[in-house]
Amino acid sequence: MKQYLILVLLAISGCFSAHAQDFLDPVSWEVTVQKEEGTRYNILMEATIDAGWHLYSQIQFGEEFEGPIRTEFSYNDSSETYTLVGETQEPDVEPLFDPVFEIDVKYFEDKAVFIQPIEVIDPEELKIVVEISYAVCDDKQCLPPDIKTFEVDLASGKSEFATAEITEEDLEKSAALTIPIKGDLGNTNNSKGYLTIFFLGFLGGFLALLTPCVFPMIPLTVSFFTKGSKDRKKGVRNALLYGFFIFFIYVLLSLPFHLLDSVDEGLLNNISTNIYLNILFFLVFLVFAFSFFGYFEITLPSSWSTKMDEKATSIGGIIGIFFMALTLAIVSFSCTGPILGGLLGGSLSQDAGAMQLSFGMGGFGLALALPFALFALFPNWLNSLPSSGGWLNTVKVVLGFAELALAFKFLSNADLVMHWGLLKREVFIAIWLLCSLGMALYLFGFIRFPHDGPKGGKLPKGNIIVGILAIAFSIYLIPGLTNTKYANLKLLSGLAPPLFYSLYDKGTSAPLGLEAYKDFYEGLEAAKSSGKPIMLDFTGWACVNCRKMEEHVWSVDEVFKMIDEEFILISLYVDDRKPLPQEDQFNFLRPTGGTKPIRTVGDRWATFQTVNFKNNSQPHYVLMDSDYNLLNVPVGYTPDENEYLAWLKAGLEEFKKTK
Repeated sequence: MKQYLILVLLAISGCFSAHAQDFLDPVSWEVTVQKEEGTRYNILMEATIDAGWHLYSQIQFGEEFEGPIRTEFSYNDSSETYTLVGETQEPDVEPLFDPVFEIDVKYFEDKAVFIQPIEVIDPEELKIVVEISYAVCDDKQCLPPDIKTFEVDLASGKSEFATAEITEEDLEKSAALTIPIKGDLGNTNNSKGYLTIFFLGFLGGFLALLTPCVFPMIPLTVSFFTKGSKDRKKGVRNALLYGFFIFFIYVLLSLPFHLLDSVDEGLLNNISTNIYLNILFFLVFLVFAFSFFGYFEITLPSSWSTKMDEKATSIGGIIGIFFMALTLAIVSFSCTGPILGGLLGGSLSQDAGAMQLSFGMGGFGLALALPFALFALFPNWLNSLPSSGGWLNTVKVVLGFAELALAFKFLSNADLVMHWGLLKREVFIAIWLLCSLGMALYLFGFIRFPHDGPKGGKLPKGNIIVGILAIAFSIYLIPGLTNTKYANLKLLSGLAPPLFYSLYDKGTSAPLGLEAYKDFYEGLEAAKSSGKPIMLDFTGWACVNCRKMEEHVWSVDEVFKMIDEEFILISLYVDDRKPLPQEDQFNFLRPTGGTKPIRTVGDRWATFQTVNFKNNSQPHYVLMDSDYNLLNVPVGYTPDENEYLAWLKAGLEEFKKTK
């Protein structure tokens, strides 16, 4: 029997390796002993951490389940052979605000060395067992807690994985932890593209085109190239080159951030969560907003544009055209600066990093450059351009209201960091509601600003259309002020404070009040008796993306109804620290070497996930029937509710076919 169980575990090991692309182990440990003076020794525990991952300190902030799982060290009974001298020492790092957990945390990157001083009483053949319990996160996910055990030899100063004695009972329980899954597990690794940020940058560039700093330049510049050149072919070439340089200059502006990213991959994220920078962005956006309202003008020093214009005139040729493009960028700063500031601030606040910022700046530059190129190719189109007038100022004021609303996003970041409680979710939404209503009142002529001309008799169609949209958005925001199921505003996801940061201080013990089994085998029996398929939800108390899925995707009426009525939901918390009953605890033989003690509820379900589904990230969703047949390929974090709903429907249809 024992030999048979060993073969079963070896088969698990082979299967585990075959699908290693979804199994993550971002931290490797090396444990050594270093002799100090006399009978004093230091146990050194060095963690090497993969890029982008965070190993958390022994000291953390926040309530239970609110923050990441801290690193813990324990040592075997030392009363007769050695004694611990003080606490385990760790590198000194400043606490930083973590946007994933939305509290201050202390964490380590790249490498971290922990030191435990000991005083040896009996050094003869002394071996010390060190147990390290820890969990790691990156910007998208947290992995379940892991435990590594090492046996350190004082004589050699080296260590090896400590493998607990595996009993037949351990083997039986290990084998019982596996289920005969049938179907394609797939690969849930998701790669985030850059098209979204590029499109947003393009939209920002298009808005900048419609401002009085840029729009009048289009016919003037195109006419200069097409009429001022000796032949049309050369004029078109120069105009196209001018457009390319506009695009190139804005991409060039993002290069310093690539240098920062190469020095420290986490630096941009650290900058984005800095309280002083967020307050600075808030103040800058307020200044930009009132500038757009027409109370004052923000311009770069006139000497800059004068020098660039001189170089463009004196040098000529390709380099001269480059300086002409640079002159446009400087002269139009009063209109493009606030939009670029929003792009920069938004990119940093969303942990986007330098590459996404480059795509955003590229989209912005392309939107500015396209008209110059297109109108040079088709000069007759210039006749169809509307003439400059008061509508350009209207565009600026509308952008001013948008800048004002976005300013409070940055103040909200600082408020969350410092726990001031100034901008609870409902207060934030109320401010946006006022900005939206203010925009509508301006467009309908009830509010006037300094640069506005005299009132006309008839409102322009553009004012009416955008004003109606502003009123519609205001109506959309109103439920966000309430304590109802309609308060979850999807359009503001990632902009407004989280749902739990509320004046109503609402919260539930289970996601959305759904019935969810917390034990796989209990849920399996319920599925068999009800004849329903299983929705297996691998989740965690400290899993932020799990909460996002529950609040923003599961809460969609059709998704909620399908989960509630068509599936047996089994939610397995892989970071649950509740101890298992003594009789259910055992040592699991790791496929990669060593043993893993299964002591808690989280240990059990984390191992269950990795062994059976070859994945250890959360959230992870599996649809299956009670005979262990997969109904479709499992998925991870899927923020698009339509995509997630389609996945649920496909699984349900497959279940109905087979049953």
